[in-house]
Formats: sequence, structure tokens, C-alpha cells
Amino acid sequence: MQGTVDGFSYGLVTPLVAYLMACLGGALGLRCTTRSMLVARSWRPGWLALGSAAIGSGIWTMHFIAMMGFTVKEAPIHYEKTTTYASLGVAILMVGVGIFIVGYKGAKGTALFTGGTITGLGIASMHYLGMAGMRLNGKLEYNTFTVAASVVIAVVAATAALWAAGQVRGFLWSVGASLVMGLAVTGMHYTGMAALSVHLHGTTAPGSGDSAGLLGPMLIGPLVFLLLAGVVVMFDPLMVMGKPDWTPAENKPGVPARSALPHAGHHTSPRLRRNLGPRGSRTPQNR
Repeated sequence: MQGTVDGFSYGLVTPLVAYLMACLGGALGLRCTTRSMLVARSWRPGWLALGSAAIGSGIWTMHFIAMMGFTVKEAPIHYEKTTTYASLGVAILMVGVGIFIVGYKGAKGTALFTGGTITGLGIASMHYLGMAGMRLNGKLEYNTFTVAASVVIAVVAATAALWAAGQVRGFLWSVGASLVMGLAVTGMHYTGMAALSVHLHGTTAPGSGDSAGLLGPMLIGPLVFLLLAGVVVMFDPLMVMGKPDWTPAENKPGVPARSALPHAGHHTSPRLRRNLGPRGSRTPQNR
């Protein structure tokens, strides 16, 4: 017996909120990735880890907000917590691998392709593992071609987003990239859902329609984390404004050139400073 599937039982509310959550997680994660490229290597793992957790939490939250609107008319739906939370861990871990590759190797060439592919597969894995945590009196069946299309969308979206993060072109650039990433990730979700059909094992009671009540408490933790990550972004000027003007003062027009020797004014003797030219070389009369 085929179940009657409805992915929009709350109308456009769940798709729109899910899209906003995907954009929020993407924006925070991409800004953290960009930030990691502007700091010393000792600080880089922390920013990349924060970015990984933000993107993973964002796409996980997006998925289950969208699932609040998913019902099967003939069967109530429940969610097994261990598998559901495991999908969050998989998302953060696989996205993290991809982001760390790009963070250390750069957003170009083989590193970008590898990082984008792993990140995209992490998004798709989160989706289908999260679906595996759904419990109802029936069996989930998928159309292979549509599933493959959803995975391709995830990989392309992730690669494009990581490329954008590597451009370091300021806040508005990252906002645009996060909007595109949110659209692609949400599109991947609904493409995957379009591949789904439910085969019921027999006559069952009508669906409870209480997915929001079941999933709401599970979303509190990731939502709080995204809020805290947002606070980090808001209070870091470099995260908001993008790459600053890092041109050394001595190289700017109109500024007198200074000695190229590190701290020459403090660590060289007065006699040596008198004998050094403006660039740290000896003047002709002292050769």
C-alpha cells in the first residue's frame, strides 16, 4: 500500500524558515572560513572548526525544520534520536574535512574540488541518514536517478560556496554566497524528498501530524549554537568588514621609507644606525 506523502503540510512556512536557517549556517561558516585565511596558522584550526560546526548545524537544522512539514496521511511519524543526532555529527565531521582542506590548501584546483566534494557528500549523507532515523509503519523507497541528482546539487553547491569563501572580498560577497548556498542546500533537500515514496506495511492509524512537537525540542541545541556563533561574528570587526588594508605603512604613498631591518631603531647601536642608509645598507662614505 502506497502512503500519501505531503511535504508542505504547513504551506510555505517550513520551506522559507528552512531556507533562512541554511543561509544563516552558510553565512557564519563561510565567514569563519574566510577569517581563517587572514590569521596566523596557530589560530586557523579554531576558526575552521567553528565554521564547520556552523555549516553542519545550519544544514541539519534546515533539514529538520523542513521535515516538520512532512507527513504521511495514513501513518504517524516518529524519529529515533540516536540516528537523528548521528546525522548532525556526520554533517559537522564531513563538512569539517572539506573546510580544513580548503582552509590549508586554498580554494582552488585540486584542493577546492576535493574539499567541495567531501563537503557536498557530507550534506547529502546528513540528509539520508536523518531520513533513516524516521520511524513509521512502512518502508522508505527512493528513485535512484533523483537521489543522484540531489547529491550532485549538494556537491556543486558546496564547491561554489567554498570557492566564494576563498575570495576574501568582504561581507556583502559572503552574504551573496550564503544566499546561493542556502538555495542550493534547500533545493538538494527537496530534490531528495521528491525521490521518496512510502510503502506502508498495512492499514494503520491516521498520521498524528505532530512532527513539530517531536522535532522542536531536538532543534534547541543547534539553534543556540548558531546564535552564539552569530555573536562571535558580530563582535569581530574583521569578520564583518572582510580583509582590511594590510599594506605596510612604509609602502604607502606619502609616507617616508623606514629601515627594512626589524626593529633597527631599538636593537642597533647609534654608530651603526648613523652608518646605515635608509634601506639598511651602508652609505658610500662609510664603505
